[in-house]
Amino acid sequence: MSHDPPPSPKTTPAPGLPTERFESPAPSPCTTCPYRRDVPSGIWDASEYGKLPRYDEPTIDQPTRVWRCHTLPLMVCAGWAGCHDGDELLALRIAVMLGAMTPQTAQKVRDYRSPVPLFTSGAEAAAHGLRDLDNPSPQARAAIAKIELRQARNRTNSLRAHDPQANRGTQ
Repeated sequence: MSHDPPPSPKTTPAPGLPTERFESPAPSPCTTCPYRRDVPSGIWDASEYGKLPRYDEPTIDQPTRVWRCHTLPLMVCAGWAGCHDGDELLALRIAVMLGAMTPQTAQKVRDYRSPVPLFTSGAEAAAHGLRDLDNPSPQARAAIAKIELRQARNRTNSLRAHDPQANRGTQ
């Protein structure tokens, strides 16, 4: 009888799933994070705010996708990690099972504590975000402009990364 150790678990996600792994949350939520109490209302689309309360639901009823940082998409959103009880997040369990997140990263998400004040629930964050959606303040308009600029840069960088022709000079 052989006493070989069992095969090691897969270290890459299953076929058809994202090949990138989630990284730990940033030390502090982004300056435009919808979970932050000091972020102006109305800077994100209503559909984004609509996703937040679903993570307040009982574990079995929660979304299965990890909430990504809007600024650094490979990172887990620090606001999401700080607002919700990581032990109850279905998305963390699934990400580890599928190989999209290491158990160590999942533990960092569970242990995360935000250095800035966050809303106490996704529902509270969503209510705040939706409040001024139709009439954003000057501070919100400035944040929106910052987000749009960052998204445009990210799209350009993504296109360059996937198109070798885009990186060549004109001849």
